[in-house]
Amino acid sequence: MKLTASTLIEIKRVKGKGRGVFARQLIPAGTVFEKVPLLVIPAKEVLECEHGSFLSQYVFEYGRGTVALALGFGSLYNHSFTPNARYDDAGRQVKEFRALRDIQPGEEITINYNGTEDGTDPVEFDVVED
Repeated sequence: MKLTASTLIEIKRVKGKGRGVFARQLIPAGTVFEKVPLLVIPAKEVLECEHGSFLSQYVFEYGRGTVALALGFGSLYNHSFTPNARYDDAGRQVKEFRALRDIQPGEEITINYNGTEDGTDPVEFDVVED
């Protein structure tokens, strides 16, 4: 599978969140706007470190005993319980990000870290919603 960088998105700083992914132009509902390769890592190397791991903030659960670091902008999307995008596996060690509704130019693109757009399980940090 050929993967190319997306011209539809960019990174900006977000007060209270750090970095976030933003639309550079209108992204219509249903559009796959980014596909990213994954680095699959044994979970214990990231999650079970004595003093914690910086990477633990950026990985996805990926199967029995593993986590995945999404390259591209894939590990930089911020969480929302009312996201405008979702992510799905899209082949071997690839994730894709798709608009759930029209995303306006300059709007932050968010995903639900629970893996579904309507997941309500608590996350391990205070959620900053716009």
